[in-house]
Amino acid sequence: MDQSLAREAIFAALSGEWKKALVINLALIRKNPKDTDALNRAARAYLELGKVKKALQTCQRVLEIDPCNSIAIKCSEKWRILKPTNSPISTNNSKQSFLEEPGKTKIVSLINLGDKETIVKLDAGDVVKIVPRPHRVCITNTEGKYIGRIPDDLSARLKKLIEQGNEYLALVKSAKKNEVKIFLKEVKKSKNTQYIQSFPVEKVEYVAFTSSQTVYSQQIDSDALEEEE
Repeated sequence: MDQSLAREAIFAALSGEWKKALVINLALIRKNPKDTDALNRAARAYLELGKVKKALQTCQRVLEIDPCNSIAIKCSEKWRILKPTNSPISTNNSKQSFLEEPGKTKIVSLINLGDKETIVKLDAGDVVKIVPRPHRVCITNTEGKYIGRIPDDLSARLKKLIEQGNEYLALVKSAKKNEVKIFLKEVKKSKNTQYIQSFPVEKVEYVAFTSSQTVYSQQIDSDALEEEE
């Protein structure tokens, strides 16, 4: 029964139904006050509903049970900078945010990665900032700490489009110590770029292939034709 409720809580969170997710996780916690998975999920639900203080208190409960709980440690460090609010907070986007649209989205592996301590705190779905520089486009976290930069060819294109009025959303697709992938999405197109794709669809080049058997058969036919002549 508890596993079924846990799956229901996870599904509610993935669907963005944070009130429902919180109710289910609190029910699980009442049954087992030391259920750190349910506590972590409840903390996240509190945060998404704008109850930052409650979220941090719930993380602390997890750490009292399991001082080495990596999820609670990471969330506590990230959420301390947030201010309490009665409005929903979106620090992380649902899977729907990663839906790909030809010409409008692109997944990019960053180069020249920054401090590993900054990278290790990133989670899939985190919103990050696109920061155009004179000769490159950098990616930073919401606090302005450098994460990495977009490869030069795409940087040049993106920089020009931003200068012409386009706007983009950047989300963390995945983050490891030595690799960070960013999901870029065009959210606004300017009048100057109406007919320009932000991320042109790559053309697939088909290589003509002729089997050795076909070549051999053609050679026999050619030799036979020469003999007849």
